[in-house]
Amino acid sequence: MDKDTHRYDDIINLPHPTSANHPRMSLYDRAAQFSPFAALTGHDAAIKETARLTEQNIELSEDTISRLNEKLQIVADHLETEVTITYFVPDERKSGGAYVSYTGIVRRIDDYEHTLIMTDKTVIPIEQISEIESELFGEIGIYE
Repeated sequence: MDKDTHRYDDIINLPHPTSANHPRMSLYDRAAQFSPFAALTGHDAAIKETARLTEQNIELSEDTISRLNEKLQIVADHLETEVTITYFVPDERKSGGAYVSYTGIVRRIDDYEHTLIMTDKTVIPIEQISEIESELFGEIGIYE
């Protein structure tokens, strides 16, 4: 027993050994060795993506489509007029999307691509438009 109590007497008061080849590790780097490990990489992002809500594209009635076509014709006849357009933007990652309202001036209507091209080069697909508003419609006598 006496032998065990004096086992390290020869080294107990020596200075801590340091390497001539390797610099000392900072306390921050030493602590990082013991930080939690994320076993499921990307799992948190997948959960957030699943929880993200999207809206469904509403199918428009024939009457609404007819009114939109009438408004589009008026806009085509009066380019460079400010309009507010509400349209559906499909989500790139999951089903559904979001309705966006955009206010700007229509530069031209591309009949081949079925799009509205705005003066700031924003392109709006005509098939996704759900509402068009403008002071122009009140002046002409078409009410929202």
